[in-house]
Amino acid sequence: MNVTWDAAGYERDFSFVPSYGEGVIDLIDARPGEKCLDLGCGNGALTAALCERGLDAFGMDASPEMLALARERHPDLRFEVGDATSFSLDAPVDVVFSNAMLHWIDARLQPAALACVAAALRTGGQFVFECGGHGCGARIHAALARAFAARGLDYVMPFYFPTIGEYAPLVEATGLRVTHAFLFDRPTALKGPDGMADWIRMFVQRPFEGMEAGLADKLIAAAVDELRADPELLRDGTWYADYVRLRMRAVKVH
Repeated sequence: MNVTWDAAGYERDFSFVPSYGEGVIDLIDARPGEKCLDLGCGNGALTAALCERGLDAFGMDASPEMLALARERHPDLRFEVGDATSFSLDAPVDVVFSNAMLHWIDARLQPAALACVAAALRTGGQFVFECGGHGCGARIHAALARAFAARGLDYVMPFYFPTIGEYAPLVEATGLRVTHAFLFDRPTALKGPDGMADWIRMFVQRPFEGMEAGLADKLIAAAVDELRADPELLRDGTWYADYVRLRMRAVKVH
């Protein structure tokens, strides 16, 4: 998860991330005043939304850029620095909520992250989250892989996108019981005529690490040129990302 965020650009051009997250909040079954951790809170928009729903919510994120923006936008809320794979809390909470964060964690570290979540919950507490699911961005990543291969380079997939069948057992191995699980397509409109290139630059950073900027630009341009011919991704002048989302609710039973 070593990503350096352009926090202002994220807020300006990719506000759909927290906007879609509001629907995930609907899965939470909690009373007003119950304590909630927004894990991977980003700019704090959903932390604020959780508070508006009556929860006593605070945010945690590993990105100093995002936390600085969260504190600027929501000075009355509490935000903490924390790594999702190694955090701990002074006292357990009733809800751990997470949106669009877990897929950034390598597969080998997913059990550690889920163990931290389970430890942060009281017995009977709930873990409600959404992340990228199996097949998320498949067309985009395939085009990038072909652009890399054409120059003799390997494209390493930077995300972990599991199926329900893969992820539910990992969740339940920590002492949580999955009560709701959905895997669904959600084509997502991107902003502006350069929306696809902007999306790649914002979110697909790891494969380009250490690469000369000019080469990175050429690889992105090659992938975008290929994707222009895909009617599912470019419709009437608007770019779409071929998102697939995994949404779950689990309750801590012991």
